[in-house]
Amino acid sequence: MIDMALNGAMASLSEWIEGARPRTLPNAVAPVVAGAGAAIALDAFSWWRSVLALLVSLSLIVGVNYANDYSDGIRGTDENRVGPLRLVGSGVAAPKAVLAAALVSLGLAGVLGLVLVAVSGHWWLLAMGALCILGAWFYTGGKKPYGYYGFGEIAVFVFFGLAGVLGTVYVQADRVSWPALACAIAVGCFSTAVLTANNLRDIPTDIEAGKRTLATRLGDKGTRRLYLVLVTVPVLVSLALAATDYRLTLLAGLTVGLLLPAIGAVHGGKTGRELIPALRDTGFAMLAWAVSTAVLMNL
Repeated sequence: MIDMALNGAMASLSEWIEGARPRTLPNAVAPVVAGAGAAIALDAFSWWRSVLALLVSLSLIVGVNYANDYSDGIRGTDENRVGPLRLVGSGVAAPKAVLAAALVSLGLAGVLGLVLVAVSGHWWLLAMGALCILGAWFYTGGKKPYGYYGFGEIAVFVFFGLAGVLGTVYVQADRVSWPALACAIAVGCFSTAVLTANNLRDIPTDIEAGKRTLATRLGDKGTRRLYLVLVTVPVLVSLALAATDYRLTLLAGLTVGLLLPAIGAVHGGKTGRELIPALRDTGFAMLAWAVSTAVLMNL
């Protein structure tokens, strides 16, 4: 199949969209929404800076998805993939085209991030932006991608949790707050849980391909336990936030309710394609939690 791509296969628009993995977009949207809510609570909200942060986050996640598609595809680790379409691995797109899409997306994230840094005046944030882009590429790219050695979950927690939420707050308020940090931890755990469910699904094919993710190291049972721990954290954060506003107790119930299908699938031993809805449901619960938190913190 890789040979087909090398010979210039042309993917359709719908295949390019699927290759961008739109179901992962909540991982990019949720941290900005939570960060914007925390900025409102600090009386420092700027809608256009929030929009810029959102565009950076979206460009970054699309870029990392295309970069993963390219890097995994040329290594041959996607040939027996169970999950969504991979452009290179399936042979529907040329590797160079997917690489170009990844570089354009990451480049756009860099340019928009530079604009955001310039208007905020905090030039040290350039280092964080550069780290995010390098992290996106070397997740599966390079000679020793860190995603192949069990560090993907840490990166997701840092980039789409701490950096995403706190960065959104900081470029608006010039400071962060304890509720913002709590939101960053919750969103980071949610986002990491999405990746954990994804890697749980891929354990058999990743072992076969020699991809040593955290899930392959923990094993099936250990990975399921990790997922349950990760989705418990946002519930605990909701209860902690409720200490300042009792209405935030609603978040705990809402989070548990939205996560029940995903928890049932993971705890119930689902495997392979049966776990795909768990990824979707976890991402949706994360986005709903971020929106609800942003609203309830500012009523």
